[in-house]
Amino acid sequence: MAQIISFIEDNSLKNLFPLTLTRPIYDLRVGILTLGEKWIKTLGFTDQPMGLQRKYLKKLFPEPPVLESDDSCIWINPRVFPDKALANQIQKLPPNSVLMDKTTLIAAHLAADVHNGWLTNGIDTSDLKELTHSESIKVLDNIWQIFQFNGDEIKNDLELINDKKLALNGDYKHAVLVDDYPIYIDEEAIIEPGAILYAEKGPIYVGKGARIMANAVVRGPSAVCESSVVKMGAKIYQDTTIGPVCKVGGEVSNVVFHSYSNKSHDGYAGNSVFGQWCNLGADTNTSNLKNNYSNVRFRDWESGEEIESGQQFLGTIMGDHSKTGINAMLNTGTLCGVCCNLFSDGYPPKYVPSFSWISGNDIASYHFEKAIEAMEKMMERRDVELTPAYKDLMHSIFKSTL
Repeated sequence: MAQIISFIEDNSLKNLFPLTLTRPIYDLRVGILTLGEKWIKTLGFTDQPMGLQRKYLKKLFPEPPVLESDDSCIWINPRVFPDKALANQIQKLPPNSVLMDKTTLIAAHLAADVHNGWLTNGIDTSDLKELTHSESIKVLDNIWQIFQFNGDEIKNDLELINDKKLALNGDYKHAVLVDDYPIYIDEEAIIEPGAILYAEKGPIYVGKGARIMANAVVRGPSAVCESSVVKMGAKIYQDTTIGPVCKVGGEVSNVVFHSYSNKSHDGYAGNSVFGQWCNLGADTNTSNLKNNYSNVRFRDWESGEEIESGQQFLGTIMGDHSKTGINAMLNTGTLCGVCCNLFSDGYPPKYVPSFSWISGNDIASYHFEKAIEAMEKMMERRDVELTPAYKDLMHSIFKSTL
C-alpha cells in the first residue's frame, strides 16, 4: 500500500495575488523553503510537491495521480504552516476524514476512491468524518505575512534541512563570522574576504554555490539560497531571504526574493516581496513606512479598491517578470502585477495591473509579444527555457487585463 501527499487551494487564494497568478500556493517561498517543501519534509515524504491545479497551471505544475484501490493520499492546505504536533495528528488521521480549524480545512486523509473523486469532481468534504485541531495554528492569510513570518520560518526550515553544514570547519579567515547563532555555509559556497556574517540574533544559511562578495554584511536570521550572489558592500538585514539564483546588492531589510530575481545595485528595499524574474534598476528605492507613521493602506487585487492593512511597515509586493528603471521610487503599499515595466521620474501608482508599462504619468498596456521577447531574453541568461506552456500562462494573465 502506497501513500502520497497532495495540496489544495481554498478561497483565500485571491489574498495572495499577484504572486499566485503564476504559481500554486504551495510554491510560495517563506523562509528558505516553499510552503510545499516544508510539508514534504515535515511529513517525511520525498516526492516533489503537487496538487490540484488551476486550468492555466496544469502544464507547468504536477497533479496527483489516480490511485489504486489500496493506496491513499494526504491532502494538505499549504497556507497552514507545519509543526511537529500538527504533523503527528495528520499522520494519525483515519481514512476519509478531515482535520479542521474552525472554518479552515487543514488536511484530509482520503482512501483511493474518494481521492479519485476529488480529482474528477473537485473537493467535497460533505461525507467525510470531521475532526477538530484544538491547538493554535499559523496560517498565511494575507500576502504581507510572507515577509512578516520570514525570520521565524528561516529558523524552522533549518530544522528540516538535513544536509546543512556548520561553518566551523571552513577556511573563512579573511571573513568575519559572529556565530552566537549557527551559521550554515555549504561547502560549495564562497565567502569572499571582508564579508561579515553576523548571527547575533538569528542563524544564517548560505546555500550550495552561493557567493557572499567582499565587504558585504549579512545579519541573521537570513538565508542566501542556492547559486545566489550578495554583491560587494551589500547590507542584508535580518529576516531576509534571497532565493535561488538571485543577485542582490544595496540595502535590504526583511525582504523575500522568490528566485531568479535581481536587485544588483544600490538602493533600499524593505518589508517587501519580489516574485520570480524581477529586476530592480540601480537606485530603486521602496518606501516601507509613511511619514506620519500611520498604517499603510493597500489595494485589493481584484477590485483595485484601497483596504486597511493594519500594517505600519509595508513596502512593495511585485509579481513575476516585473521590472523598474534606474532611480525608481516605489511608494508604501505598492502592489505590482505580473510583467510590468515601471520607468518613472516620480512615484508610479500604488496599484499596477499586470502587463502595465508606466512612464511618468502615462500608463499603457505592455504589448504581449514585446513582453514575451524580453522575458525570453532574460530567461536565456539563466539557461531557462520559455516553454509554450509558460507562454500560454502569460497570455492568459495578459487576456485577463483586457
